[in-house]
Amino acid sequence: MLTKEHIDGLLNKKGNILSADGDKIGSLGQVYADDDNGQPTWVTARTGLFGNHESFIPLEGARLEGSDIVVPYSKDQIKDAPRVDAEGHLDPSEEDRLYEHYQLNGNVTYSEAANGRRADSSRTADQSAAGLSATERDAGFAAAGSGGTYSAPDDRFERDTSGLADGDAMTRSEERLNVGTERQAAGRARLRKYVVTENVTQTVPVQREEVRLEREPITEGNQDEALRGRHISEAEHEVVLHEERPVVDKETVPVERVRLDTETVTDEVTVDEQVRKERIETDGVEDTRR
Repeated sequence: MLTKEHIDGLLNKKGNILSADGDKIGSLGQVYADDDNGQPTWVTARTGLFGNHESFIPLEGARLEGSDIVVPYSKDQIKDAPRVDAEGHLDPSEEDRLYEHYQLNGNVTYSEAANGRRADSSRTADQSAAGLSATERDAGFAAAGSGGTYSAPDDRFERDTSGLADGDAMTRSEERLNVGTERQAAGRARLRKYVVTENVTQTVPVQREEVRLEREPITEGNQDEALRGRHISEAEHEVVLHEERPVVDKETVPVERVRLDTETVTDEVTVDEQVRKERIETDGVEDTRR
């Protein structure tokens, strides 16, 4: 709920009026307060090309959202509201028509209570400023606790008029899309070496000695050798047998080198963005293009 304590901050922040659907209706114009208790009852939204039109909106059911006021009405409903001059004063008939448009029939109207609080709920701009200090009048709003009209600083004359030349030309601008690229980290890659064990089977030829008995007859060639020594005796002869066994030895040898390298590939990415363009409309004249 909006109270008179909120008015000063709202007017100085130059907020906007938003509809119940979140659409911007216009910038904050004036706040009309009740003379009896100083509570705000009406607000105006500045609309139009230069904000020179103000639409009246009741503050009943409105809420604050930052520096903006959200009203429980649609943009179309506010757009179709009765046209009333925002001159710091609402006539009884004008306020009745506004209440009827916004279907606030439960409120007491001027005709129902000529001496009611709404009979003098809005003052003229001169009446409101009569009891203000010079600082308050320059700021554009009445002192807290009083009734009358609270006006936001008028920024209609602070708007950019650089596009106007001698009052007969207007510059039309538009946004253009400038698309570039920037380099950023997309991921990391690393080399990691670890040890695995595997079985290797290899066949190796090995040699061994075996005993073989050979007999040879006595001949003239070996007779002298055979008769050497005693004729009858006991004797032993021993032969050492040899064999080969596989011997395993391992050595570490380099087999390859692995490194990380990067290469640049080019992809095409479609950029879809909205740009705004200004359009100029004419009223009552023919559009003559040169």
